[in-house]
Amino acid sequence: MSCSSCSNSSGGTPRGCKSNGTCGSDSCNKLTVFDWLENMEPANGVAPSSFVEVRFKNSRKEFFRFPDTIHARAGNLVITEVQHGYDLGIVTLSGPLVSIQMKRKKVEEDSTAIGQILRLANQTEIDKWHELREREASVQKRAREMAIALQLNMKISDVEYQGDGKKATFYYTAEHRVDFRQLIKDMAQAFSIRIEMKQIGMREEASRLGGIGSCGRELCCSTWLTDFRSVSSGAARYQQLSLNPQKLSGQCGRLKCCLNYEVETYEHLAKKLPRNETKVMVKYTGAKGRVVGRSILDQMVKVLFTDEGRGELFPLEDIEILRPTKK
Repeated sequence: MSCSSCSNSSGGTPRGCKSNGTCGSDSCNKLTVFDWLENMEPANGVAPSSFVEVRFKNSRKEFFRFPDTIHARAGNLVITEVQHGYDLGIVTLSGPLVSIQMKRKKVEEDSTAIGQILRLANQTEIDKWHELREREASVQKRAREMAIALQLNMKISDVEYQGDGKKATFYYTAEHRVDFRQLIKDMAQAFSIRIEMKQIGMREEASRLGGIGSCGRELCCSTWLTDFRSVSSGAARYQQLSLNPQKLSGQCGRLKCCLNYEVETYEHLAKKLPRNETKVMVKYTGAKGRVVGRSILDQMVKVLFTDEGRGELFPLEDIEILRPTKK
């Protein structure tokens, strides 16, 4: 029941995508962590964890502490404490694995970034949450029209309502700094809510909106990838890919994150092969030539023989690098 289309009808059957909250198209499984410690009881003398991981719209996740009066489990809809109101999110992780995630993300247990869970959400609050989610598309469209009317060079890519409906966060992308003070006044007057503007990068925008990559699968950034490392064109060169920007760019307009997945393997294997223009001798024929090409994964080199004017592929173990003789 993460997205509004998964809520149950009066007959108790799921409507919308009819996947009972397990679809991957909206945000049900977005950046979900498999809890491999879910069925394990804490060891003797070890207190159970009082922290949970809560996901809000799309990929926004935060850690919260829950009181002793409730026991939050993965899948529960909970009310979290925020400034001037409350928010509603879904528990995505509970138990001892939360401490591991907090350590991985460098969040201390006494950090002020850890919020407080007030209670489990009741049906009235869940219905209001669904209503707000359905309203976000029309609010986003109206906000874009206001930005265009003010001639602001920005793109409002997503809107997220707070669970109590008193505040909305507008996520936008822009190449340069934007003065949106008048836009905030107009939106606050039109929507009668508190407005927060948050600038995000192109990659984060793609992770929030989701989509299908050129590989035919859902975008990595919207399903499991959490850290956006810089990607350079050198990664494509190492993997001997065509330096065509249209093929190397993802939906965000930046170089694909997957270019970094195998580049370390290519760099490791490339160190074993001689560079181009290196003079070598083929062991079993005794012919001498120079390297004009390399097949990194196959660990083969293409040798051009000066006397025959043709190139052939040879395994790395069949060639010998000729060192220059010292005078």
